[in-house]
Amino acid sequence: MAIRALRGATQLSADDFDEMREAVEELLGEMFGRNQISHADLISVIFTATPDLHCGFPATAARGLGLGDVPLLCAVEIEVASALPRVVRVLMHVETAKERAELVHVYRRGAEVLRIDLAQ
Repeated sequence: MAIRALRGATQLSADDFDEMREAVEELLGEMFGRNQISHADLISVIFTATPDLHCGFPATAARGLGLGDVPLLCAVEIEVASALPRVVRVLMHVETAKERAELVHVYRRGAEVLRIDLAQ
């Protein structure tokens, strides 16, 4: 087993906590499913949000999926004038037998433009 990092991001249409919860749950669920990982494989998850999101913490949505025992951290992205607005990014650390090249990074709801090279 190796420790690997998975990337993901999602974009919200508005600064709304219900939408954030839905989008984060969707993103994490797809990251788990596409990479065949489970709760037990998680080491930690770092969330960032663009400075225009004030409605809540992405980690709160993750705890709603039962990840309360996993170390979760939220931070604010640096403010860049040309940045895509209302984006939540995820950096998930997992234990996996997969090689780095086998990992599927997930970008949803318009965030695909952030990493066209990685988005599936």
